[in-house]
Amino acid sequence: MSKGIYVATIEPNSGKSVVVLGLMRMLLGKTAKVGYFRPIIEDTVDGEMDNHINTVVSYFELDINYKKTFAYTRSEVLDLYNKGKSGDVIDEIIKKYKYLEERFDFVLVEGTDFSHENSSLELDINLLISKNLGLPAIIVSQGDGKSLSEVVENVQLAHDAFKEEVDVLSIMTNKVNPGDVETLKSLLKTRINSGTDITVIPKINSLASPTIKEITKNLGGNILFGKDMINNQSENYSVGAMQLRNYLTHLKENALVITPGDRADIILGALQANISKNYPKISGIVLTGGLIPEDSILKLIEGLSSVVPIVSVKQGTFSITNRIGKIRSRIYAENTEKIETSIATFEQHVATKKLSEDLVTFQSDIFTPRMFQYNLLQRALKDKKHIVLPEGYDERVLRAAAKLIDAHVVELTLIGEKERIQELIIKHDIPLNIDDINIVDPQNSPHFKDYVNTFYELRKHKNVNLDMARDTMTDVSYFATMMIYKGHADGMVSGAVHTTAHTLRPALQFIKTKPGANIVSSVFFMCLEDRVSIFGDCAINPNPNAEQLAEIAVSSAKTAKDFGVEPKVAMLSYSSGSSGKGEDVERVRKATEIAKAQDPNLKIEGPIQYDAAVDMRIGKSKLPDSEVAGQASVLIFPDLNTGNNTYKAVQRETGALAIGPMLQGLNKPVNDLSRGCTSDDIYSTVIITAIQAQDL
Repeated sequence: MSKGIYVATIEPNSGKSVVVLGLMRMLLGKTAKVGYFRPIIEDTVDGEMDNHINTVVSYFELDINYKKTFAYTRSEVLDLYNKGKSGDVIDEIIKKYKYLEERFDFVLVEGTDFSHENSSLELDINLLISKNLGLPAIIVSQGDGKSLSEVVENVQLAHDAFKEEVDVLSIMTNKVNPGDVETLKSLLKTRINSGTDITVIPKINSLASPTIKEITKNLGGNILFGKDMINNQSENYSVGAMQLRNYLTHLKENALVITPGDRADIILGALQANISKNYPKISGIVLTGGLIPEDSILKLIEGLSSVVPIVSVKQGTFSITNRIGKIRSRIYAENTEKIETSIATFEQHVATKKLSEDLVTFQSDIFTPRMFQYNLLQRALKDKKHIVLPEGYDERVLRAAAKLIDAHVVELTLIGEKERIQELIIKHDIPLNIDDINIVDPQNSPHFKDYVNTFYELRKHKNVNLDMARDTMTDVSYFATMMIYKGHADGMVSGAVHTTAHTLRPALQFIKTKPGANIVSSVFFMCLEDRVSIFGDCAINPNPNAEQLAEIAVSSAKTAKDFGVEPKVAMLSYSSGSSGKGEDVERVRKATEIAKAQDPNLKIEGPIQYDAAVDMRIGKSKLPDSEVAGQASVLIFPDLNTGNNTYKAVQRETGALAIGPMLQGLNKPVNDLSRGCTSDDIYSTVIITAIQAQDL
């Protein structure tokens, strides 16, 4: 079951509030604890709450702190995007949403409003947020002032854009001419033939009409009388410029009277008509030109038993009339009548039973890199581990250390001389406080003698003497690995400077492999645009035989599951299924059978080509009965040459983040880096190393 729903609009004034209010009422009828989240809100005046948040939270009496209900203002987002920090925006939104997800049974997420010019950017942002939160979307559009063909075209374009990235649960089109509702619904169902639920909601005049409060705020007016009736809705308006006897014939139900402030005859006549059984009710009066009626007139009005709102504005009648005609109505917390009308409209026109059932049964297959990285960070934070970085003089390592310390995600030890590390921090302007990390110089460590003796005892059968052991322990890789062996650290990450052999040799000598593990293998977490794939083995075993390939596959599947990726294993080769012949393909075929025997529940396919493993169309054409073809999440390469080149090609050509390699099969976590790694690569590898250490 999904724990949330994302409501996204594709244009301004879509009537999204009707959907949000109706959904909230529906959800509260199904579960007790419903949260509400707006990733991006409009800029607000200091001290003011966002209108949408205030309306939903106050009306439904949600137990939620206002500051937890949003992540950014529009200006903050645009500023970060202009600085090239769009990833930071998504990371913070995921963090805020996950906080609510943990505390509520369900979270209703409301997208942005499209109230500014750059609506294409907003569409992209809404799509990106929905995808990275892993939520199904409801797309909201509106039909006011459009032809049916325009509505259908706009909705189809939006649906197709969303459908490529997220699951679209429903399309709801608001503000449609009542006579066109059934026709539009039929046209949309014909055009969008995807099984997506289609709802068309007619235009409700009372919801489209601004209140006196909205009009007053928009005009910067001052309310002279009738403050208790400022939620009156103005369904139309007229200008009182003619003589009273002629103007009275132009009054309509719930009309707003616009007249200069010195027209006492129009003012008093309109007020009298409002209480007369023979004339329509008026919603209020706007006095233009900054003119206030004389004291005697004001005294007369004060004595009336009931007075509609009378608002004074500074501008002239013509200017004010034009501005009133452009005011768009909004729903706000105090206007309970509009809120209740919105909810009733939603319940009348939306198949709420089916929608709630779809939400309950919905399962998302989307797992984005941002979601993956967030989950990694949260797991590491739950049980903080101590990781040692032996390459303390490398700038990338120091920058990664600064980021890790800032995140409070691990305890760190750097190997090296403290003075030299401090010089490098200053030289490269790295925001790292040297007092926040442990720094160990091997030969000056109080543990050095113990480490030498321990290594001697472990390796004397290999003709290692004490002098050799002492020289060996001055090597940073050996010293750091001994820290893990002795329980002074939980894991090690190295390889930014040293070779893979230099990093792994000490681990193989005395950390050794887990019981039942015959080889050490590796995986990369390939964070592609819309998914996370596991690649193995791309770093350790040059030419694994069938038994070794099978062990790599089973180990990699377990790693995938441990890190939240459903394992669907593809044993890669140059042919798919039973068509290929040759020694190499037979080795992959045999490895697949061995892996199936070792783990009968494992979803595995092999031999299979890369395109058939990851592309659904190709996969189904070549292996139509496979539960892996087209949707593989774990890709096992037949040899190191193929694996290493493929992961680097994918990384460079797609811009994917490659986290790893993470080593499998050792008793304690020791992980190798590529010498071309970035500080972000080191940061991510340290986090997965810490998570590995939690399970040991």
